Amino acid sequence: MVLPPAGLMLLLGAWGIRRQDAVWRDEAVTYDMAHRSLADLWSTLQHADVVHGLYYALMHVWFLVYDATLGTALGEAIGLRLPSVAAMTAAAAGVALLGRHLAGRRAGLFAGLAFAWVPVVQQYAQEGRSYAMVCALVVWATYVLVRAAARPCRALWCAYTALMLCACLLHEFTALALPAHGAAVLLARLPRETLRAWALATAAVFGGLAPLAVYSTGQSAQLAWLMWPDPVQLLTFAVLAVLGVGCARIRGLPHASGTRGPIGLRALALPLLLLPTLFLFLLSYAEPAYVDRYVLYYVAGFALLAGAALARLSRPAGDGGRTRARRLRRTAALVLVAAALLPIDVHLRSPDSRVDDSTAVARAVGELAAPGDGLLFLPARRRIWRAPHPQEFRGLTDLALARSPRASHTLYGTERSGDAIRARMLTARRIVVATDPEGQPPDTDDQAIAKRSTLHHSFVLCAQREVHGARVMLYARPGECGSR
Repeated sequence: MVLPPAGLMLLLGAWGIRRQDAVWRDEAVTYDMAHRSLADLWSTLQHADVVHGLYYALMHVWFLVYDATLGTALGEAIGLRLPSVAAMTAAAAGVALLGRHLAGRRAGLFAGLAFAWVPVVQQYAQEGRSYAMVCALVVWATYVLVRAAARPCRALWCAYTALMLCACLLHEFTALALPAHGAAVLLARLPRETLRAWALATAAVFGGLAPLAVYSTGQSAQLAWLMWPDPVQLLTFAVLAVLGVGCARIRGLPHASGTRGPIGLRALALPLLLLPTLFLFLLSYAEPAYVDRYVLYYVAGFALLAGAALARLSRPAGDGGRTRARRLRRTAALVLVAAALLPIDVHLRSPDSRVDDSTAVARAVGELAAPGDGLLFLPARRRIWRAPHPQEFRGLTDLALARSPRASHTLYGTERSGDAIRARMLTARRIVVATDPEGQPPDTDDQAIAKRSTLHHSFVLCAQREVHGARVMLYARPGECGSR
């Protein structure tokens, strides 16, 4: 019952995992931070990205093993994503077990398969970030919660606390799963002792998370890039929410498992599906914070409801001939759904499926640049494109850089003043510029203004490469375009 969902998730995670060796900017940050020493990592987290500190530390340990064994043969892109594939495989197995406990073996099997086939699950199974690990931890914490509610045991409550605390330390917004768990506990009308045990576990999680949450408020400027929720992400949630609620309304869904655990399927799955995303959406009215990957675990709630509904609809009932015809129609409908999702699944394995591609940027720089050329990143945070492919930038002089990211214990390094950047640019004959695609709002800091104005007044555009999510341009002094 567990092996088919886990096997399917593993297969889908391995399919196209290289993505033509494309690495997008967030994965480039993971690569850079994971390859810093623990001392350097600790110093950097005091200035930026402390919310991902535990994940970076885990990836640091992983790359120590991977680089020494498989790195040369498989490449860095696979190394970035293998932990996420493994985590999402564990999540699919957890969903199957949870569905089995709540609604029986058939429902568990369908729930695990439905979870693995959702495109957003496959997307983050192939991403070098923490969200697959968080999803797996929440799924297994939910399973332990259901078991603890059925047969209270101190060891189970301790396990639940540890799993949820680890998930929250990997990403703070995982705490939004706790209200969903609380709603399930309250709707189940559990004994007072069980309610007290869950409350103590929740208090322990919040207590363990509090220092990180307080410290990370000083780095809240890192979320300045967030705007109104992405329409595609909202549509994904809306579709799954409507389908999940529709599945919950099907008659004959079991209340609980064959062991008659006290937490019912609907009482658990509906809050898990709806509440974390709705709370995050409401928080976005105060300050933009909605990104679907922050609450990716909501898909587990949908999968549980879909699995139970499919199990209910696939049961034989009534006349044998009619039952077979009904089964054929339902099977055909499922095949059509899978076929409709296939183009999305294929797209997720392409370099164009993410915001940008640092590998393509590095290749374009290699095509346009010559040793001794100047180099600029505009805006400065695009310097992260360099991290996974330093060899493509050898021989180039980063004209704006004052201290490298590692030396300054920052994500993108520190830059010189605008006047100093202008003076250094005027000493160069040719400058390669890696920048955002057209239409992006320009940065207005002194450094960015100095770069743009000096290029405009003192240089001419010689060549340009458009790559996914970026432009790489070669500028030269008037009359120098043909020289190298």
